Amino acid sequence: MANPRAALSLLPAFIHVFRHGASQRVPLPEHPRLLARVHRLLGHRPLRIRHVRLILRSLRSIGLTCPPVVPSGVAGGVVNSPYFQVEFGMRPASGPFNQHTIDNFSSNVVSVLQGGAFFGALGSAPMSAYIGRRWTLIVFTLIFTLGAILQTIAGGSRGLGYIYGGRVVSGVGIGGISAIAPAYVSECSPKNVRGRITGCFQIMVATGVMISYFINCASVSFDFVPKEDPPVLAMGRNVPTKVKATSLSSPKVAGLSGQSRGHRDGISLHIHNSPLIWRVPFGFQLVPAGIMAIGLLTVHESPRWLASVGRTEAAQRNLAIYRRLPVNDHAILAELAEIEAAIEEERIARADLGFKEAFLGKGNWIRFAIAFWIFFLQQWCGQNSVNYYTPQIFASIGYSSTTSSLLASGIYGIVKLIATTLFIFFLVETLGRKKSFFISAVGMGVLFFIVGALLKEFPPPAVPTGTPPVASKAMAAMIYIYVVFYSMGWGPLPWVYVSDIFPTRTRHYGLALASASQWLWNFVVSKVTPTIHTNLGYKMFLMFAAINIGAMATFSLLIPETKGRSLEEMDIIFGSVSREERQAHIERQERELDHEKNDTTSSQSHSVDQKVDV
Repeated sequence: MANPRAALSLLPAFIHVFRHGASQRVPLPEHPRLLARVHRLLGHRPLRIRHVRLILRSLRSIGLTCPPVVPSGVAGGVVNSPYFQVEFGMRPASGPFNQHTIDNFSSNVVSVLQGGAFFGALGSAPMSAYIGRRWTLIVFTLIFTLGAILQTIAGGSRGLGYIYGGRVVSGVGIGGISAIAPAYVSECSPKNVRGRITGCFQIMVATGVMISYFINCASVSFDFVPKEDPPVLAMGRNVPTKVKATSLSSPKVAGLSGQSRGHRDGISLHIHNSPLIWRVPFGFQLVPAGIMAIGLLTVHESPRWLASVGRTEAAQRNLAIYRRLPVNDHAILAELAEIEAAIEEERIARADLGFKEAFLGKGNWIRFAIAFWIFFLQQWCGQNSVNYYTPQIFASIGYSSTTSSLLASGIYGIVKLIATTLFIFFLVETLGRKKSFFISAVGMGVLFFIVGALLKEFPPPAVPTGTPPVASKAMAAMIYIYVVFYSMGWGPLPWVYVSDIFPTRTRHYGLALASASQWLWNFVVSKVTPTIHTNLGYKMFLMFAAINIGAMATFSLLIPETKGRSLEEMDIIFGSVSREERQAHIERQERELDHEKNDTTSSQSHSVDQKVDV
């Protein structure tokens, strides 16, 4: 057994290695033998320690990815609130109402954000190329914040126009953020942990979704439960166009007091049946916006972007900061040489790059095609139909009460967050991109087939029984397992994969197109889901199952693997440059950097000699 005293004696050296890494070029502490022993014990582990710290540093940047999902998540629950529906004219305070009108109104409020995000994503590319990744993110953060404020102050004389306008403006900000943030994080990350760090984007997305569900549960679900409240999304059964609403008892909206038929707990004790029902969820968007703004003040510009605009010294300095190594460390010089070699190749091959050449140039068009279709397929896997309308989806499979459907939604968010986190930190660099995509698609397809079959054979009772039947619980379990498969592939990996495949010169175009594709189809899915669900019923799940297995699994087998490859190696994989040409460029850049380093050292030595002579 190891001597405890000897183990304690190693503690100072371990702390030194944690702070500086295992490089022998770092000045040794006062016990060099102990440090050497630590090096032998740890082997390659100090690099992993440094990567853990790099991941923590990167989380300041990735924290800015919360805003893209909080507004989407809260909107689905807010528009399902009877008080909100009456306040903004979706339904009368009493008497019959048209369910189709409510479905259409709900889909509009949810989907206009995605429409704005589409244009924000497209506009982010030229701005990012001109002012850099960091300042582009700052601009779109301010735009997002303005939209959140407009949504929060809506109500009274500031009616529905503020809701629509605010969500469009927020969408523009979200689109720009979602296009640039993955590129920024990818460009700042080392290749062997780039997938894990970039995948943290999806962890923050899952966190935002989970938080939004519980905000809805606290501020919306305590409205009222009418005796004849129809399911928002009927599962293919005949539902009358007009349904008699329960008589309400408040001055403006009778029965929304929550005193007799409602549920009161959480913050509903303070804000039930007031404009705060939507102002608290919409106002919460300002919290991640503030976190993002503060985080952007503490991070550094992308080294690859700096190198691409000729600011080599700043690129070298920022690269050293992100790698936690000295500026003149050989690893920094080697990585910078590889970056500059790739940039130089792009400049020579694509001088005066135009829009057409950027998309159709050698080795480029296939990358843009992959970026477009990967997000088309992601949006049609069925996850966002569940994501945006989770309370309604769970209500349609038998969780009829508002509280139970929202609580089931919250559990869905927790499962998604845990599954995403475990995959990103333990499996993303182990399974590889292709294998993860394939397993994820097949798993999602099988589970949605099961949900569709159960829903056809065991539809929920027309009259709610209070406790969900066994079949409903089984369907809920399948949906929870479904999101586990989603989180181990098609959830986090599209952003990781698209960030992997583009060179520095066209990455801003590639990420902008990918983000635009994501938001375009996100808009379509969020808009048509209520109609599809009402008209198709259980067949909607079968449709998504067929897309998952038929299209997404096949697509997974056709794309190239990118795990463990540097961003510069992607040019070789996609045929933009040969391996021999790339190696020659790297060697030339290394010679030039070594020459510059020697000139600097000689100049400093000469200056010292002159001072000594004086």
